[in-house]
Amino acid sequence: MLDAVEGHVGFVKFQAAYFEAGGLAGLKALSAGMKRAKAAGIGVILDAKRGDIGATATAYARAYLTPLADGGSGDFEADCLTINPLMGPDTLDPFVECATRFGKGLFVLCRTSNPGAGWIQDKMAGNRLISDRVADLIGSFSPPHTATLSPIGAVIGATVPNEGRRLRHLLPRSIILAPGLGAQGGDVASIHSLRGIRPGDLLVPVSRGLTRVEDRTVSPDTYREMIVESTNQFKAAIAYDYAGSQHALG
Repeated sequence: MLDAVEGHVGFVKFQAAYFEAGGLAGLKALSAGMKRAKAAGIGVILDAKRGDIGATATAYARAYLTPLADGGSGDFEADCLTINPLMGPDTLDPFVECATRFGKGLFVLCRTSNPGAGWIQDKMAGNRLISDRVADLIGSFSPPHTATLSPIGAVIGATVPNEGRRLRHLLPRSIILAPGLGAQGGDVASIHSLRGIRPGDLLVPVSRGLTRVEDRTVSPDTYREMIVESTNQFKAAIAYDYAGSQHALG
């Protein structure tokens, strides 16, 4: 997969659970894959959805965001990490401190793509939706008085365009990681609802839409060609003119 997409994508997202399910061999494969991607100049997002109280969060941040030279293990160092804010703002602080210190990125779960997400994320807390309150928290980490993108972004599913459009207005300087395109039912119109006006403010992960194949007897070369063709099709579908977007919004 990495050989096939090298030069065609800017980031690759590793879903930690599938590697953990393979035991020690899976973890070795995860480490090797992350290092292989970084060596190719591809940004690495580790989708591990970590989140816990301060000391444990600090250990997670050390495991996944801290370089070897600064005390990390070097085995699972990612460029970006997905994290879960459910236990409260204080559990995010160690991740934010580590990301800021080492030039990393975070994607905080805000309004996810799974069917049951609305059970809590669309509920009111006080006079605000919970997802809106999380968006406010994410936005509070943006550097003040700057037009640059914040290293603290949000996970907002491409399957919920109405919610996504509202949350994008609350997060004008955040990068949105938008899962759900393809197999989960998200479409291109949904993706456009999550765009802001800054280049690079939206990352669209596609997994099964690229990797799944009906005929498992295809040759490696044919599979590689299929991956590249599918990648180019997805890229063309979500291509967008930011200059035109800024003009239209202005």
